[in-house]
Amino acid sequence: ALLGVNLWPEEPAPRFLLCPDWAFCEFLPCPAEEETQTVLLDELWEGREYGLVLTARPGEYRCHAGEVLRVAGFHKQCPIVEPVRRDTHALSVRGESIPEDRFCRSLCRAVALWPGARLVDYVCVESALLGASSGATAPHYEVFVELRGLRDLSEGQRYKLDQCLQEDFPIYKSFRFKGSIGPLRLHLVGAGGFARLREALGSPLPMPRVLREEQLLQLIQSTVIS
Repeated sequence: ALLGVNLWPEEPAPRFLLCPDWAFCEFLPCPAEEETQTVLLDELWEGREYGLVLTARPGEYRCHAGEVLRVAGFHKQCPIVEPVRRDTHALSVRGESIPEDRFCRSLCRAVALWPGARLVDYVCVESALLGASSGATAPHYEVFVELRGLRDLSEGQRYKLDQCLQEDFPIYKSFRFKGSIGPLRLHLVGAGGFARLREALGSPLPMPRVLREEQLLQLIQSTVIS
């Protein structure tokens, strides 16, 4: 089913007008509460996030699409949404299972500790995807970030992200203490690197935040500056 159309392709942040005639859409408010009921198009609130539940016309198969959308506004009473994340994306090198959105909060907290820095975009991968290039350390996270306002990071500043993760996720801290998860490695991506990557992929959507596709990983590596 066609879910939405971007009526504003010239704007940097993609926004999509939902198309109610092509599929039946329901929405689960996020964060989910116990016994949450789905809501319909005319019950959405601007600024809130919702999980998409979709029923396509052929076969009338109803499923949770795994997409989390934020309502950015309305166009002639029809909701305009921004893709936020995939519910199914989580980091797990030792079974710690850190959700994408919670990792993002830890990253934003670390960025706030880097004077003058502003986060443009990022991707996080499990070191196993990098093969030999990830080094001989224990499995760990490889984080690629594009920043504005800061050209380089000291080793101490880079470690702030690992510190924030340990503070936010006790299970991650436990694995780090035992040595079964190695120190996080942080890489800076050149200005416009993620925009060029999206163009190479032929996709206007934001990058998947937790990356698993090897082809994407190779493209990202070509934009790394440090």
